[in-house]
Amino acid sequence: MTTIRDTAGTMTAHRAGPREWAALAVLMLPVLMVSVDNTVLSFALPAISVDLKPTGTQLLWIVDLYAIMLAGLLIAMGTIGDRFGRRRLLLLGTVGFGAASLVAAYSSSPEMLLLARALQGVFGATLMPSTLSLIRNVFHDPRDRRLAIASWAAMFSGGAALGPVLGGWLLGHASWGSVFLINVPIVVVLVPLALALLPESRDPSPSPLDPLAIVLSLTAMLPLVFGIKNLAEHGLSDLTLTAFAGGIVSAWALVHRLRTSPAPMIDLSLFGNRVFSGAIVANLLSLMGLTGFLFLGAQLLQLVLGLTAMDAALVLLPGLLATVVAGFVAVRLVNVVSIRALVTASFVASATGYAITALTDVPSVMSVAVAFTVMGVGIGMAETLTNDVMLSSVPSSKAGAASAISETAYEIGAVLGTAVLGTVLTSTYRSHLTYPAMLQWGERQGAFETLGGTVQVAKHYPNEVGDGLLDSARAAFDLGVQYTSAAAIVIALLAALVSWRTLKHA
Repeated sequence: MTTIRDTAGTMTAHRAGPREWAALAVLMLPVLMVSVDNTVLSFALPAISVDLKPTGTQLLWIVDLYAIMLAGLLIAMGTIGDRFGRRRLLLLGTVGFGAASLVAAYSSSPEMLLLARALQGVFGATLMPSTLSLIRNVFHDPRDRRLAIASWAAMFSGGAALGPVLGGWLLGHASWGSVFLINVPIVVVLVPLALALLPESRDPSPSPLDPLAIVLSLTAMLPLVFGIKNLAEHGLSDLTLTAFAGGIVSAWALVHRLRTSPAPMIDLSLFGNRVFSGAIVANLLSLMGLTGFLFLGAQLLQLVLGLTAMDAALVLLPGLLATVVAGFVAVRLVNVVSIRALVTASFVASATGYAITALTDVPSVMSVAVAFTVMGVGIGMAETLTNDVMLSSVPSSKAGAASAISETAYEIGAVLGTAVLGTVLTSTYRSHLTYPAMLQWGERQGAFETLGGTVQVAKHYPNEVGDGLLDSARAAFDLGVQYTSAAAIVIALLAALVSWRTLKHA
C-alpha cells in the first residue's frame, strides 16, 4: 500500500498495493458461493422430486427457505460482525456454509434437505455483509474502493450467470447433490487464504449485544419475506395476512427499541442520510427489475420459444456479462460524469430494456437477448455506484451494519421482483386464458395457473384442440409480458427519480 501526497504535500488516502488486491481476490470466493447457490438449484429440482419425493409444498420450501433465512438474518449478522470481527464471522460462515452444503448434497429425505437449506441461509447471511464491510476497511482510496466494489458486483452477477450453466452441465454428468458439492473446494481454498491475507476489523466502540433486537429483526424479516413469497404463489390468503401482521408488529417493536435504546444495535441515524437512504432504495428497485426479468425471460424462452433450459441460460448470458462490464466502465465514467447522472441514466437504461420487450410484437430469442443486455448495462452501473455511495456515506466502523442493510435490500428486492412482477404476469395470464379444453379440465390441480401447467395439459390433446389451447395460452402469456414490462418500466423510472432526488451530493 502506498501513500499519495497532493501538490501541497498533504497526505491523502492510501492507495492499494498487491496485498490489498490479493485480499480482494479472496473476498470474491464467498461472493461466488452465495451467488451461484441462488441460481444453481432450479436445474436440480426435477431430479430431487424423483429421488426424495417431496410434496409440492416441500419442494417450494426447498427453494425458498434459503432466501428467507438469508434475508431474515443479514442485519443481525452484520451487526455481530461489527462487534466480534468481520473476518472471524466470515470464517465461521464459510466453514458452516461448506458443512451445510455437504448435508444438502447427501440428504436422504426432504426434511433433511430442508434443514440443510435453512443452515445454508443462516451461514450465508454471515458472508455477504462481511465481504462488503471488509472491502470498506481494506480499500481507503475512493478510486480503489470503487474498483473493488465493481469487482464485488461483477462476481455477484457472474456467479448468478454461472449458476444455471454450471447446474445444467453438472446434472448431465452427476447426481443432483453435485450442485451443492461445488461449494466444498471453495471452502477448502478460502479458509487458509482468508487467515493469511484478510485483516481483522471491527467497530472500536461497538454497541452492547442486544439479543431482543436480534430476535425482533428475525421475527420482522422472516414473516414479511415469507408473506411476499406466499402472496405471489397463493394470493391474499389468511396465512399471508397473518405473516404480514406478525412481521409489521415485530418491525414496529424493533424500531421502537432501537429509537429508545441508549446504544442501539442498528444506528437509525444512518437513514437520516439522504445519500445512504437513496442508495439503499435504488439498490432494492434495481434488483426488483433484474429478478423480474429473469422470471419472465426464462419462461418466455423455454415455454413460448421452445428452448431448452441450458439454451435459455445461454441466451441470457450476454446480458449478465453486460452487467459485469458496465460495472467496471462506471468506475471510469465517474471521473467525468456525476454519480447522480450515471445512476439516473442506468435506471433509464433498465426501463429501455423492458420497453423493448413490451413493444416487440412477436418475441424472439434476439429481442429477449437485446432487451436483457440493455437492462444489464443499467443494472451493472447502478449496483456498482450505489454500493460505493452507500459505503462511502457511513463511517468505516459502521460498515458491517450498513452492508447488512444493503444486502437486506438486495434480498427484499429479489423477492419483490418475483412477487410483484410475477403476480402481474400470472394474474394477467390467468384472466385472459380461455379455451374449451378448460371446461373439461377445470381447475384440477392448478392445471391452468401457469403457462407451464397449460403446456402439460395440451400434451393430452395431440390435435387441433391442443394446438388451439397452446395458441390461446401463448397469446395470454404475451399479454402478461406486456403488462409486466409496463409495470417494470414504472419501477425503473421511479428508481431514476429517487436517484436524481437523493444522490445530488454523492
